[in-house]
Amino acid sequence: MKKFVFLYYGYETPTQDIKEAWMNWFESIGDKLIDGGNPFGAGRDVSRSGTTDLPHDMNAITGYSIIRAESLDEAEKIAQTCPFMAGIRVYEAMAM
Repeated sequence: MKKFVFLYYGYETPTQDIKEAWMNWFESIGDKLIDGGNPFGAGRDVSRSGTTDLPHDMNAITGYSIIRAESLDEAEKIAQTCPFMAGIRVYEAMAM
């Protein structure tokens, strides 16, 4: 099995229904879930040319999770079942 990182973007204020939907989704993933992750707050982009504040808005990366899957295609299918996100970027965490 390979590891994949889900980077969530878009934000919706968490209600009780949203929290329950997330917990149900994590349960549905079962042993494929390695790390449920955490939401992100505001951040900064740091480069050699300087630092820029990153807002916490609909275009920001707002959280992450790490899962196990056989392939990028399988990871995508799992991501498509996620509740309440504007989108998810799925990356394979390459073994070194």
